[in-house]
Amino acid sequence: MGRLFPLTTTPGISDAGRRWLAGERWEVARPRRASTVMLVRDAEVGASDPAAVDDSGDVADGSARTSAVEVFMLRRVSQMAFAPSTMVFPGGGVDERDGEQDLPWAGPSPVQWGARLGCSPTDAQMYVAAAIREVFEECGVLLAGPSASGPLAPVEAERWRGVRDALIARDVSLGEVLRDERLVLRSDLVVVKAHWVTPVFEPRRFDTWFFAVHMPRGQIADGDTSEADHAAWVAPRELLSAYAAGRASMLPPTVMWVEEILQASSASEFVAHAEHLPLIMPEVVHSELGPAMEVVER
Repeated sequence: MGRLFPLTTTPGISDAGRRWLAGERWEVARPRRASTVMLVRDAEVGASDPAAVDDSGDVADGSARTSAVEVFMLRRVSQMAFAPSTMVFPGGGVDERDGEQDLPWAGPSPVQWGARLGCSPTDAQMYVAAAIREVFEECGVLLAGPSASGPLAPVEAERWRGVRDALIARDVSLGEVLRDERLVLRSDLVVVKAHWVTPVFEPRRFDTWFFAVHMPRGQIADGDTSEADHAAWVAPRELLSAYAAGRASMLPPTVMWVEEILQASSASEFVAHAEHLPLIMPEVVHSELGPAMEVVER
């Protein structure tokens, strides 16, 4: 049996999960392709953790350092249809234009990425490009530079806020931004960690690849997005304690990956390709814990 998550601890999916478990059926939604990014950095020795979760569920400063690696996370606004008020990694749906043939690219090719992900080169390009686009849209961190190696593009100038807004509104594609700025996407800075699909009973489903990135020097993660009401560098141990106490909400894959980040001795250790990439799609089951989500490898 896979790991169990009681439905009471899986925000936004408890009602549908219970109904499915009771025998109700409806048309299964087709999963939307998506990418999510675990943006990590080393914690400074002797420093305070940059964020924990206080008794109100808000991100709070000043807790003692308890983790070697920190991860940048967002708390989704309460009005979101999927996973409201939930702590998440940056990410979102694929834009079909992420797969355009002339996308400026450096690092492992789409063919190489396709071999790693077990999909077509076009699909692999879309997932990797979406990861890079989403972390820029939601965090202001752009994994692109003027060449295949060396420093990344500086994006602190005010005009880049307008570029982010245009990407979010889908007024421009990632490829257009890269060509206009004479930059190349740096796929060498991204590694893949896991592949999850939302359970069949969910009305909003996502076929999501989880990636990891070491926070690049010279850029700042700001979390300036309308989809989140809090954004911060988070101490994994503190967040997991808040989750266990019911003060923070996370979906099962987020919980499991925050646990993995906690175990890492450094950001560099964590940012390495996973060699085993099974498709994971939880299912709702009866258990000793009551109705629960079971994490199942397909």
